[in-house]
Amino acid sequence: MHDIRAIRDDPAAFDAALARRGLPANAVGLLAADDARRATIAAAQEAQTRRNELSKQIGHAKAQNDEARAQSLMAEVAALKDALPGLEAAEGEAAATIDAALAALPNLPAADVPEGEDETGNALVHERGTRTTLPFPVREHDAIGPAIGLDFETGVAIAGARFTLVRGPAARLQRALGQFMLDTLTRDHGYEEVAPPLLVKDEAVFGTGQLPKFAEDLFRTTDGRWLIPTAEVSLTNIVREKILPAGELPMRFAALTPCFRSEAGSAGRDTRGYIRQHQFDKVEMVSIVAPDVSEVEHERMTRCAESILDALALPYRRMLLCAGDMGFTARRTYDLEVWLPGQHAYREISSCSTCGDFQARRMNARYRPEGEKATRFVHTLNGSGLAVGRTLVAVIENYQQQDGSVAVPHILRPYLGGLERLAPIG
Repeated sequence: MHDIRAIRDDPAAFDAALARRGLPANAVGLLAADDARRATIAAAQEAQTRRNELSKQIGHAKAQNDEARAQSLMAEVAALKDALPGLEAAEGEAAATIDAALAALPNLPAADVPEGEDETGNALVHERGTRTTLPFPVREHDAIGPAIGLDFETGVAIAGARFTLVRGPAARLQRALGQFMLDTLTRDHGYEEVAPPLLVKDEAVFGTGQLPKFAEDLFRTTDGRWLIPTAEVSLTNIVREKILPAGELPMRFAALTPCFRSEAGSAGRDTRGYIRQHQFDKVEMVSIVAPDVSEVEHERMTRCAESILDALALPYRRMLLCAGDMGFTARRTYDLEVWLPGQHAYREISSCSTCGDFQARRMNARYRPEGEKATRFVHTLNGSGLAVGRTLVAVIENYQQQDGSVAVPHILRPYLGGLERLAPIG
């Protein structure tokens, strides 16, 4: 959510930032609606002030036995009393209109975010590791996976397209990956482990920016709750409607959960394999911080995700997303893309974003600085640490063996009872 006062202060800068997102100017319309709302508020306040003054004058007139004047004043008070509810309703309608318009607009990109309309405008920050080369014909994960337990056909038979049944060695490896990621974030990087709700209310998904714009990307239950598309929703809303003491910041949460997405806008994309699913596991990181440290926290969070890829010895690169390719709530986003030798391409495996106070305004999440009476909005950040299914794909492709087995990364072997490779089932 945007601060209308900031738009009043510099409408040209606001429109210029929207233009970087590929959106038309909005400041004039927003400020016109805001002026109308403020005029309604002023009229209501003036009417209330006049009503209070007239009440005093009525008492004075009656004290002087001036009944005619008292009746005249009482008639004016009655008229003002009748008018006030309409003015208050008009102010409420105007405020709702402005809030709805602001809620539909994305966050503004940070100054260092590159220009661009889509992924072709993203900037390489760095590459880590050496791209895997193998002395035999490299296969994609959907060719290797079925032999170790990625059962695409049964998943589709049970639930339909974009669902996979994971069994046997692949299920063990997927479980190990999720546990390793969560252990790394909590043990080595100070995140607090959370087991959050998977079903949330409207205000939760509004707070993190999925509603109202992206309702079609979500699954909704018959009782009006939403299946989380990411644990970011539950974790960020921990601070909804709260005023935090400054001493409690930063707050860092991590959760391993199933995630549910309708993938409404991805028709025809990644229809094969395990890359894009309606249901998938992901380890999510969320940070709640004071504004002056949010930039440092963004780098820290991204490094936490990178440390997992480093430990798994998976080659990857960090990309700084351009203004046109960022998510709705982000001010700046780093994508981590892992190398998939079967596809001979880098694919996103983590997205780490700083949102400034954009989500905090939607959630009314604030903190009170030391020694100050006034409160300020917190800053929120979120990132994948990592997408478990995509990491499973990366391990399968990078650790594939010529005989169809998959070597287990050294860091994961303790989670698999010392197992060194996943042999084909049967």
